[in-house]
Amino acid sequence: MQQRRLASTSRSVSAIGLGTWQLGADWGDVDEAQARAVLAASADAGVTLFDTADVYGDGRSESIIGRFLAERPGHGITVATKMGRRLAQEPENYTPENFRQWTERSRRNLGVDTLDLVQLHCPPTAVIEADATYDALDELVAAGAIAAYGVSVETTAQALAAIARPHVTNVQIIVNPFRLKPLDEVLPAAANAEVAIFARVPLASGLLSGRYTAQTTFAADDHRSYNRHGEAFDRGETFSGVDFETGVAAARRLADTLPDGVSLPAATLAWIASRPGVTSVIPGARTPDQARANAAAAALLEDGTDLTPFADAVVAVYDELLRADIHPHW
Repeated sequence: MQQRRLASTSRSVSAIGLGTWQLGADWGDVDEAQARAVLAASADAGVTLFDTADVYGDGRSESIIGRFLAERPGHGITVATKMGRRLAQEPENYTPENFRQWTERSRRNLGVDTLDLVQLHCPPTAVIEADATYDALDELVAAGAIAAYGVSVETTAQALAAIARPHVTNVQIIVNPFRLKPLDEVLPAAANAEVAIFARVPLASGLLSGRYTAQTTFAADDHRSYNRHGEAFDRGETFSGVDFETGVAAARRLADTLPDGVSLPAATLAWIASRPGVTSVIPGARTPDQARANAAAAALLEDGTDLTPFADAVVAVYDELLRADIHPHW
């Protein structure tokens, strides 16, 4: 697995990481044994970045990761967690005291004295732009509660505002073949500022797995059922904001460009990881097989597979089917 430097820190993280929203909630039930098997499959495949959040299963994801890593001394894995959604996402709730309480809870859940990396969890734009936000985060670093911090964002404008801050280690933003706008300005700005980019929702909530049809349904407690139009949170988090049937058709066209033996999710993850400025891609997985397949996509970065037809199709399909609806919003 290719390892890449995490911005200005002394850490390196894998080109393909693991997102662990699925291990907490909102994707249907995943029991702890299965969750730990996913973590083990990823770590054994060379994944050295686990991304989580304090609200995934109300701390369940963090706690499972903490117990898992406690049994693997010297694991070399960076855990990036997130904070800021335990209260309403209103600027007045992003206070130094709440930051301290949230990080203390995450430290307990993960069983560590110092959190590797804490990211604000898609806060309002006013929070991203406020000097006080970064003063409070700097205080947590000085106190030893966190080693580094970043921001997870919804929009490119928010990403650019965070990248401009001198102590921001990373920005987490949706980047995939259905969400190309970050390639225009965000990735070049991050590279110039030595800010890491974590590409989240890389498979568009599974649309880019190539397994779905227009008739596919999801469990009632799965956000792919209850948040398609932004009923619970930003609609861009579900299927990257793409209409489901349009996304199924777009994924089918992309899959048709691939050589034999290369799957759509593998090509997608490798294509994202190869974009200049991307440090790590963080797909989720509900099963060990999915975790191993995601990690194996990194081999396409090294083995000479020609993904040029796929890359060309990404732009063509986006321009024809998605740009008008997606580009203006995020």
